[in-house]
Amino acid sequence: MSDKKKSLIITDGTEEIKAAAKIISGALDNFKVIIREAEKFSGTDLLPADLFIIGCEKTDPASFAYLKEFLLHINLASRKCCVFSTNEKTLKYLCDLVKDCEAVLGEPLSVKDGLKKSDIKKWLKGVLK
Repeated sequence: MSDKKKSLIITDGTEEIKAAAKIISGALDNFKVIIREAEKFSGTDLLPADLFIIGCEKTDPASFAYLKEFLLHINLASRKCCVFSTNEKTLKYLCDLVKDCEAVLGEPLSVKDGLKKSDIKKWLKGVLK
């Protein structure tokens, strides 16, 4: 049995966000990470996750319809969550998206200027404290 915690990264499937998700995944050393595009997301993907991370480029992508509805109807008060995007407006949208599920939301991450593994580790440390 693995002692690793589980993390789920949900993306809109755009190239820049998928690339950022891979970098974030690589920085989650003590986690078993699954990256899932929102169109293929299922509620059962999220239930075993100790940490979930959501990223998209634009506000309210069509692929997030199920995820949006799911987060409205579940209590994730004990789960850690963080969001990332390429712009500030979308970061606000993502923060609002997870508000109703009551997850413990870390500092949003802007990925518009590229990512370094050291920056991601610092960000994750703040999220996971």
